[in-house]
Amino acid sequence: MSKVTIVLGAGIIGVSTAIHLARRGRTVVLVDRRDPGEETSFGNAGLIQREGVVPYAFPQDLGLLLRYGLNNRIDAHYHVSALAKLVPFLARYWWHSNKPRHEVIARAYAPLIENSISEHQVLIEAANAGQFIRKDGWMELFRTTAKRDGEVAEAERLGREYGISFKSLTREELAREEPHLSDDFVGALKWNDPWSVTNPHGLTAAYLAYFQSLGGRFVKGDASTLEPGANGRGWRVKTDDGMIEGEEVVLAVGPWAQEMTAKLGYRFPLGVKRGYHMHYAPAGNAVLNNWAMDGERGYFLAPMEKGIRLTTGAEFADRDAPKSPVQLERAEKVAREIFPLGERLDAEPWMGARPCTPDMMPVIGKAPRHEGLWFAFGHAHHGLTLGPVTGRLIAEMMDGEKPFLDTTAWRPERFNP
Repeated sequence: MSKVTIVLGAGIIGVSTAIHLARRGRTVVLVDRRDPGEETSFGNAGLIQREGVVPYAFPQDLGLLLRYGLNNRIDAHYHVSALAKLVPFLARYWWHSNKPRHEVIARAYAPLIENSISEHQVLIEAANAGQFIRKDGWMELFRTTAKRDGEVAEAERLGREYGISFKSLTREELAREEPHLSDDFVGALKWNDPWSVTNPHGLTAAYLAYFQSLGGRFVKGDASTLEPGANGRGWRVKTDDGMIEGEEVVLAVGPWAQEMTAKLGYRFPLGVKRGYHMHYAPAGNAVLNNWAMDGERGYFLAPMEKGIRLTTGAEFADRDAPKSPVQLERAEKVAREIFPLGERLDAEPWMGARPCTPDMMPVIGKAPRHEGLWFAFGHAHHGLTLGPVTGRLIAEMMDGEKPFLDTTAWRPERFNP
């Protein structure tokens, strides 16, 4: 019997990692305090973003920063009470977002994104999860020609440098694609490569079922109880099934990674971007055909299984602070002006926290100062996108193979030399 490997965190990153380890013949135990996919992975726009080779940067324009300072936008909101705690992270995020540095980061980040579709495809087929997938891209809608022209020029650059496919739509072409949208928009940019997920939680559940079919085991437990095993060998964690011991452990705990790694002596400058969503019924016979983002307002509408999901931008706050869905209220008001949304379908807004590093890249690799400890967190807006590719990389490294991608840029040592 093979030795036990523990994966802590059953979001899309953890489940994907557990699959890849189990496919290699390991005995894998996946541990989470909740059912799989019920934390950060539950709420997102449902996109596998093959076009997302450029990570979201912190604004550099002073005028835009001043407008954000008014704290009345949909795409970003902050808690004044949390600013003192947030400033060190935001300052480093701003520094890394400087254009020359950001261009270097994008080139290092791109290989992960470039393999996102192909790595998901492997798991989708194995998990028989194709019913959750659409392969017709998504749209960015524009209210002004200036915004449209700027984004099209950037898309052309991405096409030249990274092979991204897109189509620019006129007002008339957009109206044919989305006849129930208002005429507020002068056109759109349709990204052709991304896949969309009609039920992100359902996809994670399908991946979990595949993991279990490989002999993997899921148990509920408290990842924060992780400690070295007896005589300092291996690792153990408390679960509802008792103490689980393993030779190796992967931390895929998303926004809880900072405090867990701090207990082990590491210092990761991990921030969180909180986000909200709500589902709506369409009013009357209205149909939304595409995943669509209001480019100038910063919210997303996605036609999912549970209804039309409206998602917000980033909220900068303490991870565990009470919900403050003011962005959702602002977005709903604007969204109702451009599409006939009906009643709310959820009892209350969903909220989750995206784990972010100041250099906008995840942490993937072996812990520098502990044997048998591996890190897979910090994927920010692209957790759903990068779950399978991260899982494959971690599994290859844990088995002593040369990873199929160069992992140097994402190594933990960049924050903990």
